Amino acid sequence: MDEWQNRDMITLYGIPNCDTVKKARAWLDSQGLAYTFHNFKRQGVPLDRIPVWSQALGWERLINRQGMTWQKLTDKQKADAGKLAGAMALMQAESSVIKRPIVEWQDPITTTITLGFDTQTWSMQADELKDNERRASLAKAAG
Repeated sequence: MDEWQNRDMITLYGIPNCDTVKKARAWLDSQGLAYTFHNFKRQGVPLDRIPVWSQALGWERLINRQGMTWQKLTDKQKADAGKLAGAMALMQAESSVIKRPIVEWQDPITTTITLGFDTQTWSMQADELKDNERRASLAKAAG
């Protein structure tokens, strides 16, 4: 597979020690897909992205209710996370409660946001990203 190097087009959000994030990063590397990794632990949760992810995916899907962070929350915190404002505040305060990875696939035509790691979905996204980039390059060259 040819190396595809437009790092600005794929942004993977997560934490480096998450097994799913590790698998996702390994897959991107194996496919020759350059990407930017946004480490929640080092860089924090980008507050401007949470509303975007919530709108694209549904805020309820962003909360990882299976993880240790969720299990350690108080009943009140869990109840508060059942409402949009509480969920937003929790995601800002506790990055580990966000399901991972979140990936933004940005090209000149569209932006798609995916949650979790699925090779079939990711293969389709990568192909679409490359196709749209080629179309945009051809259109720019044509005039």
